[in-house]
Amino acid sequence: MAYGAPPRWDRRMQQRLARGEAAALGELYDRFAALVHSQANRMLDDDAAADIVTREVFTHVWENPDAFDPKLGSMRSWVARLAHRRAVERLRAAERDAYEEYAEAGEDPPDTSELDERLRRATAAARADYIAATMPEALRAALELAYIQRRDYRQAAADLGVTEIEARRRLRLGLQLLATANLAPVDGFSPPGYGRAL
Repeated sequence: MAYGAPPRWDRRMQQRLARGEAAALGELYDRFAALVHSQANRMLDDDAAADIVTREVFTHVWENPDAFDPKLGSMRSWVARLAHRRAVERLRAAERDAYEEYAEAGEDPPDTSELDERLRRATAAARADYIAATMPEALRAALELAYIQRRDYRQAAADLGVTEIEARRRLRLGLQLLATANLAPVDGFSPPGYGRAL
């Protein structure tokens, strides 16, 4: 496949959505709703608001299937980017509302640095979730053994049926991928392989 060519599933999904196939939207929802909801919930820390973001994202996809640009990355990346953007918009709107309430009451508004830090942490966490969910299974399995099941690289190698050198390599690569999660700008979450910062 040529560089930048979309995977076949993404291309077919976009075509089906553009034709207005409701079954395509259902399939897309089944595949990505958990990703969208968990990302929004992590950022907003509000399950009901995450439900709303999830509906907004899939409504946007349904109404704007041509907005997906396969040259910028996968459908999964696009949907994750939409979820992040909607969650940031909700947080910023809540910040504006609170600012207006303080202004109407004649009080000094609270410092916004706390919200900026929350956005930065949530963006890094959402990016890490995305990276972990999309990294190759071999890397993810090694990381899960090391960090969830608390196995050292020797035990992980035995559990995976690979050499110790291969287990260390997988752990190192997985950690390097996760380390990129902290590089995303606050308002510019861009999952690997999808476009530019917002």
